[in-house]
Amino acid sequence: MAEMSVELVAVERPVWSGHAISVFAQTTEGELGILPGHTPLLGELVEGGIVKVTTTDRETVTAAVFGGFLSVTGDKVSVLAEAAELAEEINPQAARDALAKADADQDSERADSVRARATARLKAVGQAV
Repeated sequence: MAEMSVELVAVERPVWSGHAISVFAQTTEGELGILPGHTPLLGELVEGGIVKVTTTDRETVTAAVFGGFLSVTGDKVSVLAEAAELAEEINPQAARDALAKADADQDSERADSVRARATARLKAVGQAV
């Protein structure tokens, strides 16, 4: 089975690393699926996107990612995010509360960022928005 090395790193901490058979990420150009042997590329991650990694053990690692870049070189994928949270680190109720508060404050530019982050957190834990 072909595999690749994957690193998910946020500005403040390493989030996850290991070997995988696929990576899916939301970029400004659309959703990208990366398999071992993919052509080298650099993509800009969307604010409030999701990254899903399927490990060599067939487990899925899901993270809410807030801006940054995706780099594919050889058999390595690096996700360099401004901030990122693994699904198991997310409190769904806190994300729903943040989304409700952002929706109530629709005129604020900050509300857009809070809304994007809350939506990504909910998607990462598998809750429809």
